[in-house]
Amino acid sequence: MPWMIEFTLFTILIVSAVVALGLRNLLAAVVTLNIFSFMSACVMVSLGAIDVAFTEAVVGAGAVGVFNIIAILLTSRKSVD
Repeated sequence: MPWMIEFTLFTILIVSAVVALGLRNLLAAVVTLNIFSFMSACVMVSLGAIDVAFTEAVVGAGAVGVFNIIAILLTSRKSVD
């Protein structure tokens, strides 16, 4: 049973990484990378590294995602001539 959970988590990790690389919308790519980070935290929980998983969830999925979204929203797609 535990191998099925880990297999599912690793499958979601690989799929989210491939999807994030293929997206053209930056905001959708950031959301997909947040999913990747949260799933890697879940993998760490399944491996028994609770403290590392908590740090990954807070920093990787939380703070970095928010900073990336703010940076995308503050930038403009128009060029200044």
